[in-house]
Amino acid sequence: MESIPSFNALIEKSIIDHWNLDALTDYKGATLQYHDVARKIEKLHIMFENSGVVKGDKIALCGRNSACWAVAFLATLTYGAVAVPILHEFTADQIHNIVNHSDAKILFVGDVVATVIDATKMPGLEGIIYIPDYSLVVSRTDKLTYAREHLNEMFGRKYPKYFRKEHVSYYHEEDPNQLALINYTSGTTGFSKGVMIPYRALWSNFDFACKAMGANLKGDNIISILPLAHMYGMAFEFTFEFLTGKHIFFLTRVPSPAIIAQAFADIKPTVIIAVPLIIEKIIKKKVFPRIQTNSIQILRQMPVINRRVNDRIREQVVNAFGGNFYEVIIGGAAFNQDVEKFLKQINFPYTVGYGATECAPIICYAPWEEFVVGSCGKAVTHMEVKIASPDPANIPGEILARGLNVMLGYYKNEEATAETIDKDGWYHTGDLGLMDAYGNVFIKGRSKNMLLSSNGQNIYPEEIEDKLNSMQLVVESVVIQKEDKLVGLVFPDFDEAKNLGFNREDLVNLMEQNRQELNKVLPPYCKLAAIKIHDEEFAKTPKKSIKRYLYQNE
Repeated sequence: MESIPSFNALIEKSIIDHWNLDALTDYKGATLQYHDVARKIEKLHIMFENSGVVKGDKIALCGRNSACWAVAFLATLTYGAVAVPILHEFTADQIHNIVNHSDAKILFVGDVVATVIDATKMPGLEGIIYIPDYSLVVSRTDKLTYAREHLNEMFGRKYPKYFRKEHVSYYHEEDPNQLALINYTSGTTGFSKGVMIPYRALWSNFDFACKAMGANLKGDNIISILPLAHMYGMAFEFTFEFLTGKHIFFLTRVPSPAIIAQAFADIKPTVIIAVPLIIEKIIKKKVFPRIQTNSIQILRQMPVINRRVNDRIREQVVNAFGGNFYEVIIGGAAFNQDVEKFLKQINFPYTVGYGATECAPIICYAPWEEFVVGSCGKAVTHMEVKIASPDPANIPGEILARGLNVMLGYYKNEEATAETIDKDGWYHTGDLGLMDAYGNVFIKGRSKNMLLSSNGQNIYPEEIEDKLNSMQLVVESVVIQKEDKLVGLVFPDFDEAKNLGFNREDLVNLMEQNRQELNKVLPPYCKLAAIKIHDEEFAKTPKKSIKRYLYQNE
């Protein structure tokens, strides 16, 4: 294995090097500078030590993104404990199960989570700590109670004058293969699995980000939109930026398109990390209505004027995202082809990456200048990718990945680990894809989602849904199989339908028209037999993938 620096040593160095710079801000709230982060980390270390937490103990964190969440996470790693980030969108029962399964000793909780969990259902915990002020919600040991009640006194005794750079010294004897954190997958089927992420994977993702983006970032501001408890958001909206001295703004509320658009304008981030749903909503709501007028469409069809019109449109779209970013990196789910085609036409600086929690998370990426439309980039530094197919360029096969980013396995689940990582170290993603002669990977769908037609043809529902989602008044869709027929479940844009004066019958007729138009461009075995209107938005995982399994019997 190549020489891998200590990840905790990198945290230590960044804090010292950027001591008086702004580090973490709750959007519209308070800001912590790097020296404030160091002071809070030190206090948490004192509390851990005096309450009996030892290196290797599990410490869980469950709450919305915030500066105090980030500090608790950094304190856990730099103490030598194992972090267990839990998505705050999980139900109380899911949180209880993960805390118990992970053997967590301490649980940090946010304001909302604190009101829904039941401490009696997590008997192994020694304490529950409130993230906003690190006060005790529950303490089951006298040592923890004493440590928290006398924390300021103990800190004052240890640092009688003041806390300085030279006092920052963290645990960094970690072996690259040592367990750093356990991340429980959201998953769309079955129960979550605890992905064991080693320090080498955290460093490898950081090293990739430095090489891919480091020299291109034009400013210091970054917006953290995705959940910190998800590896995508943690790696590329937090740890990379923190280790390079950036200023991170946390959207502490649910990131609606309106809040995100305002944050982009205020903060002007230097890079934007997003799932497709966020980008698509902003483009469809803020941009498309302006450019889909007859006059603009006519101008865009005139060769001489087209470039200038597209340049003006590009400027508007860039400004909608703050105007100061190197590129927009999209990942986590399939990207709508119409939106992607539009962004490419106006030369918008976007790229689509590919990853998995099991790779902490990155597997494929290409900078926007080199990115091939429809792909998700190429294998990143420290990783290999191959397609399990006799003809990878033409016949879809499972995407396999190997390298420093790959997990140690699933916590307390050797059977699932053996099914996922083969004897040669290849991680089996469960995704189907193609690879061209240049190494660009094209995802065709989840192998678990693949449907089989009556004559044996493979059907990838994501490809049908992508086309259906671009049709009139369709917000989102799920394609299911009923016996040997395909049915499209559609959640329509009810607000727009109301504005147009449409009643239920009008919507049904429009969806039938959509179905007929869609079937004209689909092969016979992919044609929809019906479209069924769904009255509510589809349930999703925290990374905004639709929970398909909930709709298979509709």
